[in-house]
Amino acid sequence: MILRNDVVRACDSLLGAPAFKDYTVNGLQVAGREEVRRVMSGVTACQALLDEAVAWEADMLLVHHGYFWKNEPVPITGIKQRRIRTLLLNDINLLAYHLPLDAHAEIGNNAELARRLGLQVEGCADGELGQGLVWLGSLAEPMAPAALACLIDERLQRPPLLIEAPRKATIQRVAWCTGGAQDYITQAWEAGADAFISGEISERTTHLARELGIHYFAAGHHATERYGVQALGGWLEREFGVEHRFVDIDNPA
Repeated sequence: MILRNDVVRACDSLLGAPAFKDYTVNGLQVAGREEVRRVMSGVTACQALLDEAVAWEADMLLVHHGYFWKNEPVPITGIKQRRIRTLLLNDINLLAYHLPLDAHAEIGNNAELARRLGLQVEGCADGELGQGLVWLGSLAEPMAPAALACLIDERLQRPPLLIEAPRKATIQRVAWCTGGAQDYITQAWEAGADAFISGEISERTTHLARELGIHYFAAGHHATERYGVQALGGWLEREFGVEHRFVDIDNPA
């Protein structure tokens, strides 16, 4: 057993949360019981995940996508009211980390994606490793775009959408940023990447990839961001002896 505030301080410190300018609140978003024995993790604090936390009698819910996003409506009504009411009625803490969990050099989403795909990390295009969001690296051996797509499918259990660049047969140097980061494609190209891997795709992304000459892999927002929160939950389990369980609420996006 550990106290809630000790968990929050430890996670804030590990992830360097106060240093990030984000679109949401990083850290404790909803306070529940003070003592923490069971931590459930998941990608997004949707109602289905909340219901799993209630059924498991979790003391804390740890997520990548929490609440209170910039420019969202302030009133706590409708879906937001039902979700927060579930947490409060069951005395469950909600702990959420967005950009700090993307960027962390060891257990972040980008680090975990690199580990699963066998990418050799070389740094970031937009800052120091651990602070930047657009990661750079290389494959152990050059691969054809279709072969890399098959590797992504195998490792993430989700086939990516591939936009192939004309006149570029193989991929060696790769840039990546998990989630809704498709608009970093120009930055990836400027850094010399042959391919850019992210989660989502927009209509404009197809044209940018073709005209820049960089292969683009839309591997799924949810699929690319399942792993950082699991790693953080595992760290809490090792450091503090809490019981940790990850629940994957299926999401094809």
